[in-house]
Amino acid sequence: MRLTRKPLALILALAAAPAAADAPLFLLDQTRLPFDLGAGAPQNQPARQANSPHAAANSAASSANSGASFANSPRNPENEKRVIFTADGTAVGYYAPNGAGTLNLFTLTGKRVAYRPRGSKSLFSGDGRWCGTVAEASGGGFAFGVIRACAGLF
Repeated sequence: MRLTRKPLALILALAAAPAAADAPLFLLDQTRLPFDLGAGAPQNQPARQANSPHAAANSAASSANSGASFANSPRNPENEKRVIFTADGTAVGYYAPNGAGTLNLFTLTGKRVAYRPRGSKSLFSGDGRWCGTVAEASGGGFAFGVIRACAGLF
């Protein structure tokens, strides 16, 4: 998959669109992020227990995070409103929240790619590696900035 680089400010502006719940996915340069959005911020560190893939709220073993669960399934009509798309408009996945505050990102076929733990601005891969950051839009939806290794998971 090929994603183009976009300035973070432009993507955050796109995320502020009031009616859209769909979410752009863009490549980011981790070295250019503000401290509070990067892996160095205390709430975003992979070593933080609450960010661990083994924490109950983030665990892939939990049905609340499984693509097999109807709430997280590509067959759930709610997830059709939460499309993740690239700069060229290609749909690559969708996102779904769980009841514990974790936000899960899935491929179009329902494979879990990443998660954002409650209280963090960061995305983590299934094995707990830092993947990127999440910007919340005021009117709903998100923008997902990811490093190249994580973009390839979609």
